[in-house]
Amino acid sequence: MSSSDEIINKLKAKARPEQLKGMTRFAIVGEGRLGISVPEMRKLAKEIGKDHQLALELWRCGIPEARIVAGMIGDPEKLTEQQMEDWVKDFNSWDVCDQVCMNLFEKSTLAMKKIHDWSKRDEEFVKRTAYALIACLAWHDKKAKDNVFIELFPVIKDGATDERNFVKKAVNWALRNIGKRNPNLNKIAVKVAKEIHQMDSKAARWIASDAIRELESEGVQQRLKKK
Repeated sequence: MSSSDEIINKLKAKARPEQLKGMTRFAIVGEGRLGISVPEMRKLAKEIGKDHQLALELWRCGIPEARIVAGMIGDPEKLTEQQMEDWVKDFNSWDVCDQVCMNLFEKSTLAMKKIHDWSKRDEEFVKRTAYALIACLAWHDKKAKDNVFIELFPVIKDGATDERNFVKKAVNWALRNIGKRNPNLNKIAVKVAKEIHQMDSKAARWIASDAIRELESEGVQQRLKKK
């Protein structure tokens, strides 16, 4: 079994500091960042395998790449609500948030509860996490019934007037991903987007216009017809 020090040393050996300036332009930030690509982190996580205790130890070191690897090796069955609360408070970069959502949080039975909890919170990255989770579930949970996502449209509408960049982009992502699941959800998502567009909010109009543009596009419509 690997120790956290061994994994951190492996990560540091893969560091590419020359990448950091370019990453900053995409708002990929965080103290101690090493400049490692997601495929490299994924490869390391695969070598480690699931190890929840190691994930907890890696998280505590604070290095963004180590935290992404922690999300990849964490065990969703051992994930507690307290751990989710502790980790979400540490999010300060969208890539760490989104990677932990898609690799760990979305696989927890607590995911839906935390979507409703966090969507009501004020902290920018906590709120983003709620909508990133919706987007990830809509993307990956192929067995979920339409009603699961239809019931989340009010949550999306509630978040649509948040002008903060990382929140509005996640709200938009959630809406688009639901609308790309199947023809039925596509029609409902477009209807919801049009309702959002009527809100007196610059963020809401952007979220809606961008979502409608993609969801009504020929590419998406053609793909949905094949389902």
